[in-house]
Amino acid sequence: MTASVLGSAASTLRVALMAFLLLGPLAALGFSQTGPDGVSKQGAGLVLLVSLQRQSLS
Repeated sequence: MTASVLGSAASTLRVALMAFLLLGPLAALGFSQTGPDGVSKQGAGLVLLVSLQRQSLS
């Protein structure tokens, strides 16, 4: 039983490491492209923000 738990933990850590290595640079690129005001709320971003706020109120 302990061996299967350790194997699962090792697999989970490998998957998390690969996700970090693949998504980390993309997140850094997105962060570097934002303006001084942060993420601007216009167009589709504004529609998404308003729809999420309305959904949370109901």
